[in-house]
Amino acid sequence: MARTDHDTWDLASSVGATATMVAAARAVASRADGPVIDDPFAEPLVRAVGVDFFTRLATGELSPADLDGDDGTSPVGMRRFADAMAARTRFFDDFLAAATGAGIRQVVILASGLDARGYRLDWPVGTVLFEIDQPDVIAFKATTLAGLGARPATELRTVGVDLRDDWPAALTAAGFDPAAPTAWIAEGLLGYLPPEAQDRLLDLIGDLGPAGSRLAAEAVPSQVDAEQDEVRERMAESLERWRSHGFEVDFAELVFLGERAEVAGYLRGRGWDADTVGAGALLTRYGLAPLAADEAFGEVSYITAVKR
Repeated sequence: MARTDHDTWDLASSVGATATMVAAARAVASRADGPVIDDPFAEPLVRAVGVDFFTRLATGELSPADLDGDDGTSPVGMRRFADAMAARTRFFDDFLAAATGAGIRQVVILASGLDARGYRLDWPVGTVLFEIDQPDVIAFKATTLAGLGARPATELRTVGVDLRDDWPAALTAAGFDPAAPTAWIAEGLLGYLPPEAQDRLLDLIGDLGPAGSRLAAEAVPSQVDAEQDEVRERMAESLERWRSHGFEVDFAELVFLGERAEVAGYLRGRGWDADTVGAGALLTRYGLAPLAADEAFGEVSYITAVKR
């Protein structure tokens, strides 16, 4: 179903299902030989959501080879998707380690989904972590993890609010200190925002973060009108084989294409020093196979920025 201005979702539908899919990919990546990440909460969280396709993938009943085929010619293969999500996860994990290592003790994860960093990472004493997502998503994750006997590894404050609403007010009401340098994460988020909403989000982060604050974000490319049909066609082609195993999410209906600001440049114009690494370079950084020239994810980039 196509996105609307006031649509909502849970972890089994629409944008929420993409969070479950990414968690399933983290479970796959955590089982790999010499894994880049170790997320022990990914599999049980996916099982708790209860979508059969994702559960079978997360538990290993359905293997990436089942989805990709023996020839591995699927434009978006599950093996490569799991690699991409492993590299992405590690990028943001490393960003947080660097930020807290530099003395930052306030962290905000935007659209946290099934992310379990508050439980699985080592946090310096005194760190306060805020997680923002829709109220039902926040409640589901907290209840599921508590049922597993998991406890946060730092002070965790959840903020149940839609990012289209007044989330800065909700964040402040939860105890956020706008005078304290903050580490922000926007992982797997910007592509699900209209271009103007992306700009607004970055502006709000800048308004809330004093000098010394840091931001890590995953950025998607801008597409002019002539490219959009091609992008949607590639998405449909890539996922056709997955649908035969029960995959029902249509990514083409969930993302917002069109022309959007280049994130690093946008931030530089608003008081940030920003650096970019491409998805291919990120894969090789963590010892994973590089992207082929025509492989998906190649135009995705990862930004780290520091507020001047």
